[in-house]
Amino acid sequence: MYAYLQGKLVFKDPTYVIIDIGGVGYEVKISLNTFGQIKDEEAIKLYTHFHVKEDAQTLFGFADEEEKKLFLHLVSISGVGPSTGLMVLSSLTPTEVENAIISEDVRTIQGVKGIGAKTAQRIILELKDKLGKETSSGDLTNIIKTPQSAIRNEALAALVTLGINKAAAQKSIDRIFKEKGSDLSLEEVIRLALKAA
Repeated sequence: MYAYLQGKLVFKDPTYVIIDIGGVGYEVKISLNTFGQIKDEEAIKLYTHFHVKEDAQTLFGFADEEEKKLFLHLVSISGVGPSTGLMVLSSLTPTEVENAIISEDVRTIQGVKGIGAKTAQRIILELKDKLGKETSSGDLTNIIKTPQSAIRNEALAALVTLGINKAAAQKSIDRIFKEKGSDLSLEEVIRLALKAA
């Protein structure tokens, strides 16, 4: 229904943005990769997928068409809903997802929260040939540096929104900073915490 949205960026969070288009604010759920691509600019353009189910209508937005295409491939698989598709694209870069599928790396895909062995195998089985024929997208990871306390707070909020227990998320974030040092981007902290969850 909506191919893309272009308007003023009103609010940005690691899990969603609000875009003002002609006085109407659209809440658009995004992946961590898209969050990394979005600069704090006034104007923004996201490629979108409008998902309708019985009890909700949700807009999903992506920084480029390649990530949107990968998301649509993922949600076409039985047992992979939009939330899981977004979790995959928040835990791994599109390039990592494609490489894992093409090289039949079940463990990497299974490492995403909410994906079991059978679902990981189904993703590989159903998407290997499709992705093998397409050209792989570039790495979307874009590092944004902000003060550590802000990163800590934003990472915690994002992890809780993604369904991680708050206490577990705090422990995980603390461990990541202790092991990896304080020079981490918000995306790196969230991705490492999701892998540890």
